[in-house]
Amino acid sequence: MSRQPGAYSEENSEFYRRSLMNKEKSFLPDARVGQMFCLAVAVVICRLPSCVDSKRRSGEAGGAGPLPPRGRGVARPARPARPNPEGAGAAAHMGAGAGAGAGAGSGAGGAAGALGAAVAALYTATLPPALPGGDAGELITAAYELGVAHPPGYPLFTLLAKLATGLLPLGSPAYRVHLLCGWLGAAAASLLFYTVFRLSGSYAGGILAAGVFSFSRLTWQWSITAEVFSLNNLFVGLLMALTAHFEEAPTAKERSKISKLGAFCCGLSLCNQHTIVLYIACIVPWVLSRLFRKTELSLGHLLKLGLCFLAGLLPYLYLPASSYLNRARWTWGDQTTLQGFLTHFLREEYGTFNLAKSETGSSMREMLVFQLAQMKSELSLPVLALALVACVSTALPTKQQKSPVIWLFAGMLCLYSLFFAWRANLDITKPLFLGVVERFWLQSNAAVAVLAGLGLAALASVGSVVLESSRALPWLEWLSALALVASQVWANYSACDQSNNYVVDKFARNLLSSMPTGAVILLRGDLPGNALRYVHYCEGMRPDITLVDQEMMTYEWYLPKLAKHLPGVYFPGNRWNPVEGVLPDGTLAFNLHRFLKVNKHKEVFVCIGLHEGDSTWRRSYSLWPWGTCEKLVPSDVVFDPGEWINLTRNLYNWTEDYRSFKPSSWEAVANEEMWQARMKTAFFIFNLAETASVSAEMKSELYTFAYTSYKEIVNSHPNHPVNWHKNYAIACERMLRLHRVGVDPEVLLSETVKHFLLYTEKAEDDPQRQDILQAVKHLKKELQGLRKMKEDLRRRAG
Repeated sequence: MSRQPGAYSEENSEFYRRSLMNKEKSFLPDARVGQMFCLAVAVVICRLPSCVDSKRRSGEAGGAGPLPPRGRGVARPARPARPNPEGAGAAAHMGAGAGAGAGAGSGAGGAAGALGAAVAALYTATLPPALPGGDAGELITAAYELGVAHPPGYPLFTLLAKLATGLLPLGSPAYRVHLLCGWLGAAAASLLFYTVFRLSGSYAGGILAAGVFSFSRLTWQWSITAEVFSLNNLFVGLLMALTAHFEEAPTAKERSKISKLGAFCCGLSLCNQHTIVLYIACIVPWVLSRLFRKTELSLGHLLKLGLCFLAGLLPYLYLPASSYLNRARWTWGDQTTLQGFLTHFLREEYGTFNLAKSETGSSMREMLVFQLAQMKSELSLPVLALALVACVSTALPTKQQKSPVIWLFAGMLCLYSLFFAWRANLDITKPLFLGVVERFWLQSNAAVAVLAGLGLAALASVGSVVLESSRALPWLEWLSALALVASQVWANYSACDQSNNYVVDKFARNLLSSMPTGAVILLRGDLPGNALRYVHYCEGMRPDITLVDQEMMTYEWYLPKLAKHLPGVYFPGNRWNPVEGVLPDGTLAFNLHRFLKVNKHKEVFVCIGLHEGDSTWRRSYSLWPWGTCEKLVPSDVVFDPGEWINLTRNLYNWTEDYRSFKPSSWEAVANEEMWQARMKTAFFIFNLAETASVSAEMKSELYTFAYTSYKEIVNSHPNHPVNWHKNYAIACERMLRLHRVGVDPEVLLSETVKHFLLYTEKAEDDPQRQDILQAVKHLKKELQGLRKMKEDLRRRAG
């Protein structure tokens, strides 16, 4: 067997250290960005209340008399026309009305821009400098290669990300796409602000809506990473802003113009995340009904709206174009046929209207309870109460024209929450699955935040009626909004600051650097697949290695599309299938045994694990541990435990503390894999001693190697995975039964009892816990007997 991996790993480790050093030299935001944010916030905070107060004074000086309550349904005093386009009464108290909607447009735009800049500055200061986990690696790679991302393809995000990687001169490709997403998230904040201000005229309400949403942990977390959620948040804000603008439009011509723009944006939004269709399903009938009531909905106008909607879907032409050119080294699906396009567009490979295929999820009731608890945690109880106030305010005697919009937003929230809870087929009691599901609650959180902003404005409106011309009321409104936003920033900044997060990036670089020259890696799962593809294709690390996706090889399109981009690897067919031969559809299938046979000139590794459906490799191969991966080794190669321990002992340069990340994060998954990799060779050798048909002498030697390796690893890392205690205790117990010369039985018994007890303390959910505790009782008695025997022998010797 070739020992080339051992000779190469030292060289690769040096390559890894150099690449990480170069990466850390890339552009990173410094403290000045935080100062810019503080300055922008200060400008907004200091400017707007004074602007409100000056309007109040000008209103009073104009002889408008007592200030009317906020809201558009309040009758204004009859008086001659004045040059002030906002109207004295409404402007005096940031009133909504047509005046606030039209005359304050430029002011609202400036405030929205300032707020967006402040959010963008803070997002930029907390961006991860390298690749995170999840779908980010795949999305960036698809954009970088101009390929197609996973269903439904996300063509708009792909094209925007490609522009970002090509035009932005900052950092790595990953950092550039992170920066793009941060800016998109900031734009979403501006639109939420604009929506609330347009409907209520309240700067404070707008800042509340934008601030509590943008600086919630969930929004912040997914707005600074290369994912599709910040773009979806942008479209949610855009559709809500257009709805508010449509409601405020004073003329039929303006309503027509806004409805056409809205139709285009509805189509364009579906070029990203399809969950927004549930909001579109509410907005479109609502707009059409409003046009119909005003007798502005003709057949010609309806046709124009349909054409605008279809125009918004044009980015989907990118999918068949990319698939036809077939130049990307990574892509998903074959969209050159109508059936292939529809399969991808409808997410049939995942299950249309499902989050995952063949998964049993939590119940609808459980999903809704989790969502409500998450809303309370992310947005706070006062924000939920303000959202409820907005809904209740529509039933007040003073009817407001914005009531239909409030009910529309509330209906969007309810429809989305109910439908998603019905179709989200993942078990959210598992932390990683909860982390997957909760990202989709961002869309509903945005609606809650807007309703909360309107609720704050409604409270201020009611307060203006009760307290009349109180000067304290606007400041109370402002203090409430700023306190809630500040509490969000204070609570979530540390958790969302990813400016030093290299975990997944280091995971991928460690894996690639440990591989021998020309190796083939059979990838499985999102973490190794997406991470390794990114650093391999986008950053050019280890071009000598070939990455082959196990799961994708089972799809009929994978090899016909991508085999030409995998040089040096031979595929004895068009599709991987446990049963080789010609399938009923005429496809030539091959199994893993056949694949390994025709690629015996290559060293093949699997990461992480092999597909359970194909065990044909067992005919002539074995799996030997190689860090977090495994190597497929011909069965006739003799295993040398000592040599393999030395070969795999220092594969990785991993320094992250154990359990230093949130359990639902990909960083936690990567960290767990790297920690367990330290123990894999010892576990493999121990399992070989337990199961292999070898001589008693060889079995004893294997147990000794496993025990020695376990002992070295456990003692080197005081804070380690809990299962290490159990494995080490069992290894000590086996060594005790071997009666090896040179090993103190008392030490072995003490270590066995100690680590079994440590394991039972930390692993209370282990079904074998009671059996282990029972065994410990016997081991303690045995230890007491041994110590007593030693004491007797010492007495006799004395």
